[in-house]
Amino acid sequence: MLPWVGSDKGPHHRSEGVFVFRKGDTVVHPEHGAAVIEDLCVREFNGEKRKYFKLRVSYGELTLMVPIDSTEEVGLRSVVSKHEVKKVLKVLQEDETKMASNWSRRFKNNIEKLRSGDIYQVAEVVRNLSIRERERGLSAGEKRMITKARQILISELSYATGGDEASAEAMIDKVLDESHLARAMAEA
Repeated sequence: MLPWVGSDKGPHHRSEGVFVFRKGDTVVHPEHGAAVIEDLCVREFNGEKRKYFKLRVSYGELTLMVPIDSTEEVGLRSVVSKHEVKKVLKVLQEDETKMASNWSRRFKNNIEKLRSGDIYQVAEVVRNLSIRERERGLSAGEKRMITKARQILISELSYATGGDEASAEAMIDKVLDESHLARAMAEA
């Protein structure tokens, strides 16, 4: 059994106070989004053997190796529940949180939110940058950031809802478009 200390949400069971991920489980990597545990393997580096999860990221051809004893440090976690998807969509509907006017400070704050691995913070980045994009436009760096944040969000929501990525993307776009329209009507 392979331990992971984290939230008690998701399909995983408790064993002596810790959570267990297994081959075939879907997890979320904070920088790459949803991934499936394809295998558990042992690798040797500098004479030291360590156990790893081999993860296949949901988009592209990316495979990651995450040391099993470092999953908490890395931020590996379960996919959110269907109930939590509704909360994520509510975050997308909310008004923009106050962001620094200084580009580098704003960029740094958004990077920290993405690296947190917290889906609600990722949703905040998507929402805030979407609003900013419609109102003022985005820098090249922020365009790359919103693309990455959207992909992370889309990958997790597709697994959480049992749908595909196109459906998750359409759901996100619908919420963002409706929120933008509501804000525009409120300002008129």
